[in-house]
Amino acid sequence: AHAPDWVHDRAALWNRVEAAETRKNSQLAREIRVALPAELDHAERVELVRDFCQRSFVDRGMVADIALHAPGLTGDERNHHAHVLLTTREIDAEGFTTKNRDWNAVAVLEDWREAWAQDANAALERAGHALRVDHRTLEAQRAEALELAQEARERGDEVEELVQTVRAVELDREPLPQLSIGAWQLKERGIEVAAVRVWHEVRERALEVGRVAQELAGQARDWLGRVAERALEALEPAPDAWGEFFAEAAQGGLRDDLSRDLDRERQVADQAERVRQLELVKEREAHARRDDELGHEL
Repeated sequence: AHAPDWVHDRAALWNRVEAAETRKNSQLAREIRVALPAELDHAERVELVRDFCQRSFVDRGMVADIALHAPGLTGDERNHHAHVLLTTREIDAEGFTTKNRDWNAVAVLEDWREAWAQDANAALERAGHALRVDHRTLEAQRAEALELAQEARERGDEVEELVQTVRAVELDREPLPQLSIGAWQLKERGIEVAAVRVWHEVRERALEVGRVAQELAGQARDWLGRVAERALEALEPAPDAWGEFFAEAAQGGLRDDLSRDLDRERQVADQAERVRQLELVKEREAHARRDDELGHEL
């Protein structure tokens, strides 16, 4: 609120930012990229990103320049996102003053990540959607799922154990690597440089993990359905049938059936991954031979 009027003009703002720096390697800005939930409409996405920027950046003293991007004509139609450029210097009525190094702290970045997850989840809840986002790493989320599955197993909650086991499988993947602007443009044009090739490989592995997790989830639902049917059948023959049913469950007989199914699925997935890795090695070796041959020809 105390900044000069020219900060509302994008060209004037960033010209002043450059003019305030004297070193050729000065950091001019900080960029924050956020994925906007496709489940929200345009107005809800605008409100979400504006409120987040106000509380997380502007209230700290930064100027935030927001650019909303809609999905392209090709690619993922859910890819709504925002690029936020932030100034790095304090500002008063006269213009930019000193750089605030505290804004570069890792703890501040982690606070921003957590705040974005909270704001996005609140917006999804207001819009009536059950979907939620998580700012933590895939590794941290998977560790939590495994811990919850173990706790559920110890207290005999087989349903929760199944849910958390499937969740842990779905999270057992690498994060998709970031591509530079140049590499992304090459990817969009179908040109496969090394970074783009790695991006495609990681994405394909993540998709395969997702397919395995879906299959496991389907098996878990089928298994729960069979358990429910056995429970209903146990009601009719004799009064003590329920006791037999729960005794079998307590001994792990029901869970063992599913465990064997899960183990088989994991073995199949592991074998497929080993085959895929061998194919990648052979492909890289073929590329290397072609590069060597081309070098000799040149």
